[in-house]
Amino acid sequence: MKKVAFYVMTAIMLLFITTTPVSASHEMNKVALVGNEKIESVESQAMMSRLEEIKAMDKSNMDSKEKRELRKEVRSIKKSMTELGGGVYLSVGAIIIIILLLVLLL
Repeated sequence: MKKVAFYVMTAIMLLFITTTPVSASHEMNKVALVGNEKIESVESQAMMSRLEEIKAMDKSNMDSKEKRELRKEVRSIKKSMTELGGGVYLSVGAIIIIILLLVLLL
């Protein structure tokens, strides 16, 4: 019985530790999300067109150095696109605490 209680408490603690992304954009005109979402800024449209060009390239006749450079470029473009999109990460535990505080205070 003690083991079951230990496992349940461990599962609950792991639930509180996990993080969930919450999107928060402070500038509405510069929203850029990777995927099928809307792209509004000119910079993000240029980045998306470059990603599509890289995706459409024939990489079979490239050497490993060129492929590595393309991978680095794709990573940097995706990183800059996520920075343009913004975001705040809150853990489940933090969300529960915030909800409890709001319930208690209001």
